[in-house]
Amino acid sequence: MSILSQILIALVALEHLYFLYIEMLAWETVGKRTFKSMPPELFKPTKGMAANQGLYNGFLAAGLVWSLLISDPVWSVNVATFFLACVFVAGSFGAYSISKRIFYIQALPALLAGICVWLF
Repeated sequence: MSILSQILIALVALEHLYFLYIEMLAWETVGKRTFKSMPPELFKPTKGMAANQGLYNGFLAAGLVWSLLISDPVWSVNVATFFLACVFVAGSFGAYSISKRIFYIQALPALLAGICVWLF
């Protein structure tokens, strides 16, 4: 896997670690500033739901980091491809169901990283 691919995978992983932070640890503070379209009074009652979403984002980040640590190049590409595809699907569904902005924040970086994994 090329250095460019590894950098893009690391950036997608860091992005999902940030999502984990917001959703699990800072839902009622940073979450309110990030998700401005959501009424402020809903943050407290949805804290558990957000934490669950954050945990899933952590799993995505863990899988992407794992792909960078695998020494076998074929296995590394396969694991990276799987987790980038998961991020892409999640981001595309979020763009469809919530806001088109999610495509650019979540799905597009995963797509670009995946293209780099397979081209370089």
